Amino acid sequence: MGNIADEIAKRRTFAIISHPDAGKTTLTEKFLLYGGAINLAGSVKGKATARHAVSDWMEIEKQRGISVTSSVLQFNYGGFCINILDTPGHQDFSEDTYRTLMAADSAVMVIDASKGVEAQTRKLFKVCTMRHIPIFTFINKLDRDAMDTFDLLDDIEKNLGIATCPVNWPIGSGKEFKGVYDRELQEIITYADTEKGTKEGHETRIPLSDEALLRAQIGEDKTEQLLGEIELLDGASAPFDLEEVQAGMLTPVFFGSALTNFGVEIFLQHFLKMALPPTARVSDKGPVDPVEQGFSAFVFKIQANMNKAHRDRIAFMRICSGRYEAGMEVRHVQSGRVQRLQQPQQLMASDRKILDEAYAGDIMGVFDPGLYSIGDTLCLPKDAFRYEGIPTFAPEHFARVRQVDTMKRDQFVKGITQIAQEGAIQIFQEFNTGMEEIICGVVGMLQFDVLKFRLKSEYNVEIYLDTLPYEHIRWIVNRDLDVSKIVGTSDMKRIKDLKGNPLLLFVNPWSVQMVLDRNKGLELADFSRE
Repeated sequence: MGNIADEIAKRRTFAIISHPDAGKTTLTEKFLLYGGAINLAGSVKGKATARHAVSDWMEIEKQRGISVTSSVLQFNYGGFCINILDTPGHQDFSEDTYRTLMAADSAVMVIDASKGVEAQTRKLFKVCTMRHIPIFTFINKLDRDAMDTFDLLDDIEKNLGIATCPVNWPIGSGKEFKGVYDRELQEIITYADTEKGTKEGHETRIPLSDEALLRAQIGEDKTEQLLGEIELLDGASAPFDLEEVQAGMLTPVFFGSALTNFGVEIFLQHFLKMALPPTARVSDKGPVDPVEQGFSAFVFKIQANMNKAHRDRIAFMRICSGRYEAGMEVRHVQSGRVQRLQQPQQLMASDRKILDEAYAGDIMGVFDPGLYSIGDTLCLPKDAFRYEGIPTFAPEHFARVRQVDTMKRDQFVKGITQIAQEGAIQIFQEFNTGMEEIICGVVGMLQFDVLKFRLKSEYNVEIYLDTLPYEHIRWIVNRDLDVSKIVGTSDMKRIKDLKGNPLLLFVNPWSVQMVLDRNKGLELADFSRE
């Protein structure tokens, strides 16, 4: 038992969240660099011939320089085994990020020092607070001109409603960026612009008490400013309290520049000390202890065609308890089937290696023959509990989808169904018909472009998209209801999802209430927990 407990105690599994362009992918790469997982970081938005960021593996991501799916990256550093879940920053892909946060034990929030808290950060932050996930803040891009530091902290506290505790403090920004002050050690770490793709770089540490050296190194003005800010800071900021951090009520704040690789390793070292290893998860039989309970996991993501040569589907599982060993039999709780997992592998973006063992906290990719759905639980054959479901959020944009070449009907249905099973898009049918008419719903319009691109490149099917005026969707909670008898409004449409569940579409928000008023006993929900 000791070995399993030790291995689980080493695990740190976190998601990186940010607004697009805050430098999240660059930060991820620098972590990998320190862990020895890669030798040279790729520039995310380089020329077409340049190296692409390790975590952006899908073709459309390389072309556009944005992350549209979450990647899973594992590496070792300082005696810890770290699982990073890199999430899309673009709001049109927030659905994928919500699910990924369900698999993380903590979150690293990356904020652009010149912009402060942006809209998407706010949305993702809400999901973290819903789950009481500890949040660690890295304020990035100090090598460019930044907002006033006190204003940045104020912005986080007001916008996100969480107290901040700066672990270090920046000295200047942009061309005037001199380094950071470490509050615990009471010393200044001077800024050195390392070569962008490497981790080597020298830093000088100056004790705050050595004022003469400090003035010589960073100048009179910066020294005076720093001493004044430290005095203010010690009087005004929340004291560091690890329990509050781990309860998600206080965020430790760090400053640096991921691009020039300054402050990244300092952040990583502190983070590993403060972040929690895997903890108990809620199931329908009560909390499941990661060490005491045998193997269990849940599916949080499904990705088709990661390997074009094999046209495969990978189900990503977060191991919640115990140890996975090669060849062991597990129960898929939703179907009741007991089986061996097919080709269990550890993933490094699109690279893979077959796993012999994995522990609570690790992320495992398993070949999916079409059995798994997002939110499914796996456990030992003798057990039969379920982890709480992952909510499906309501799409906000809808379009009718048709294939251009009618001879490619089978490929079209297969392609759109497989992409829908990943959870990025949702597909519906007319209430009384089969798959003749397909309606696609997405959280963000950019998902339509991705759908079009992927059907063409992965299934060789071209499609027409006719946008529909509907903006509001509701799941029908009471299943015993005769949907055809619902008294609707002129802008209401009855549809069903892939599992045959009935739903209602509306153009206008007030129509939802009108339909509820006209049909006593009808219950509607704006998300599904299936």
